[in-house]
Amino acid sequence: MPQIDQIADTLSSQVFWLLVFFGLTFLVVGLGMVPKIMGTVDLRDQQIAGDLAAAQAARDAANSEEEAWRKRENENRAAAQALIAEAKAKAAKANEAKLDKAQAKLDKRLAEAEAAIDAARSSAMAEIEGVAADAAREIVARIAGTDVEPAAAEAAVKEVMAHG
Repeated sequence: MPQIDQIADTLSSQVFWLLVFFGLTFLVVGLGMVPKIMGTVDLRDQQIAGDLAAAQAARDAANSEEEAWRKRENENRAAAQALIAEAKAKAAKANEAKLDKAQAKLDKRLAEAEAAIDAARSSAMAEIEGVAADAAREIVARIAGTDVEPAAAEAAVKEVMAHG
């Protein structure tokens, strides 16, 4: 068969040109394009690693800033609470002083009122004794028809009021 006889003649030529094209393709792709691609991939990997490191550093800085802010905020809150407590203590002390002053005035007025009531009671009791003594003299005069000495009537009224 003529096709089989032809294979030996054309096979070596085809293998030669196959090797030439594969060699050229290897040289163009393997030595020209692959190093550029690998360089780009390495550069990209380095850039990603740098970005990740920068992001971690920024996160750490933000966390430390947040911690410092929280510490300052807690200190400020504690200082504000201390000021509030101090203001409350001052206000309570001022109110206590005002209350003590008002209580002293009220105690003084109460003592004056009690003294006035005692004086009025003593005066009323003296008047009641006088009126009772006069009434007792009149009753004795109407019932018994005798006159009683004013001093004796007052003594009798005092004795009865002392027991009653």
